[in-house]
Amino acid sequence: MAPPDRVCLGAITGAFGVRGEVRLKSFCAEPAAIAGYGPLTTEDGRSFTVTITRQLKGAFAARLSGVTDRDAAEALRGTRLYTDRSRLPPPGEEEYYHADLIGLAVLDTGGATLGTVRAVHDHGAGDLLEVARPGRESVLLPFTRASVPTVDLAAGRLIADPPAGLFDE
Repeated sequence: MAPPDRVCLGAITGAFGVRGEVRLKSFCAEPAAIAGYGPLTTEDGRSFTVTITRQLKGAFAARLSGVTDRDAAEALRGTRLYTDRSRLPPPGEEEYYHADLIGLAVLDTGGATLGTVRAVHDHGAGDLLEVARPGRESVLLPFTRASVPTVDLAAGRLIADPPAGLFDE
């Protein structure tokens, strides 16, 4: 787990080609910006400079400093790349870093606890909040103004008005 002053900017999803390039999925609002944050670090402290070599469907082919062959690139599959929060621009109004949403308590409009944000997913049609519920399966809540009218980072919670039946058993 990354310290709270670190933000995950991307993940290596595998090798690309035979010369050490990786397939890199960027989590940045402007995907190509991932290469501009200087050396990125892994959870275990390794550091890599990223150079994007071409765009792929849903990812980039990239070179990482010190990675020179397919085996080394493939060994990095699943590795997440982080930067210091201080290197990121402040989010705009009603914009949030995914890292800031994870761990927030989720309350309904009546104040009842629904769960906790476990993860933020984007499958192409907009962000979904994965809400963990003790003793029950997680629920995917659309992260829209209609479903989540209030995000209060200072209080560590968000208020949800989920679609009918979403949290029913």
